[in-house]
Amino acid sequence: MNSKSNTQAMETEKIPRLLARLAIPAVVAQIINLLYNIVDRIYIGHIPGVGAAALTGVGLFTPILMLINACAMLAGSGGAPRAAISMGKKDNKTAEKILGNCFVILLLMAVALTVLFFAFAPQLLTLFGASDQTLPYGVDYARIYILGSIFVLIVMGMNPFITTQGFAKISMMTTVIGAVINIILDPIFIFVFHLGVKGAALATVLSQAVGAIWILRFLSGKKTILHLRKENFKLQKEILLPCLALGISTFVMLSTESILSISFTSSLSRYGGDLAVGAMTIITSVSQLATLPLQGICQGGQPIMSYNFGAGNRDRVKKAFFTQFTACTVFTGCFWLIMLLFPKGFAGIFSNNTELITYTAWALRIYMAGIFSLGFQVACQQSFMALGQAKVSLLLACLRKLILLIPLIFILPHFIQNKVFAVFLAEPISDILAAIITTSTFFSQFNKILDRK
Repeated sequence: MNSKSNTQAMETEKIPRLLARLAIPAVVAQIINLLYNIVDRIYIGHIPGVGAAALTGVGLFTPILMLINACAMLAGSGGAPRAAISMGKKDNKTAEKILGNCFVILLLMAVALTVLFFAFAPQLLTLFGASDQTLPYGVDYARIYILGSIFVLIVMGMNPFITTQGFAKISMMTTVIGAVINIILDPIFIFVFHLGVKGAALATVLSQAVGAIWILRFLSGKKTILHLRKENFKLQKEILLPCLALGISTFVMLSTESILSISFTSSLSRYGGDLAVGAMTIITSVSQLATLPLQGICQGGQPIMSYNFGAGNRDRVKKAFFTQFTACTVFTGCFWLIMLLFPKGFAGIFSNNTELITYTAWALRIYMAGIFSLGFQVACQQSFMALGQAKVSLLLACLRKLILLIPLIFILPHFIQNKVFAVFLAEPISDILAAIITTSTFFSQFNKILDRK
């Protein structure tokens, strides 16, 4: 679709059809993006002789990976809704300034993160729970990945600006191209060239580099509505700060994933050793099969809500929210049922170690017991962002992990005899409590937000 028809669709197309057209490619893109890490871990887990130790070592890199992703989405998830609101007001000039400022801040963050994490990777991985057996694999993977973090930031930070313009298929192709390249290169580098975990990291970096080039060519080409222009690269606080203020909630959500990962691995290392940490590595990958499609659904709903909120079309904002809310809750309900019925099948994808598979299947059932409620929480929290409500979105982003989950990880083992069970049980308890609070808050505030517009 061209830029004019995209704008008309935001204003007139039936909401379920429009959401499906925007969300389905975004969901596919999120699932394919997940392959960057899952494919690495599948291949690494099957390296002859050292697969379990290598998988655990690479899993310990997760907190650093989450922080890199968080910085990317600070600009992307904050800037894209602001750009969409400006487009709804027919102010594409401001929207392009937002795009340019967010691009520059991504480059600056890439330089800072590369220097910091490359220098301190061994110390950080040790802090996260690496043992003498697993640390070498974690460092080998981390340092190569970190050197390519600029490509990760561009892909994750700029892709939301493509989706928010209505070009969902172009956005999807960013991750499709990168994932296909990664899937092809992984076995070649790992097994043919015998590079092991270094090969997995190198394959991921090269695939992300291709995705970054694809995005930059599109945003500087003829088809895009908003263009990357040099004159918009000068940072302006009145442009950038509102974007960062809105994006801070997603940043907190992802960066707390890092703190959460550290909390889980340190506690599990203490109570269950490398086997429990290896199980958590697998569980982290499996849980993303729920969280990333949810993000895709909300990426489809965000431009519809943001654009029509900016245009003052109250009814379309409401219809978009309730359609998104239904899709999220149905998806997580189905996912919850599958996880409880077939945990061993998912665990077996990542390892051929019988002991690790059995242990992970047991832990998965505990960890996923409350995943059905995540759809309520994510749909409402992301809708606050789409409506430009930075403060409440930030508070709710902190609720599930910082306020509930992380304290529970350390508190519950003092009251339950099986310490490892207690650590995993913290997840469903926090999921359900956060969903109740977030959903209640949103429905009490929704009409008030629309009335203020």
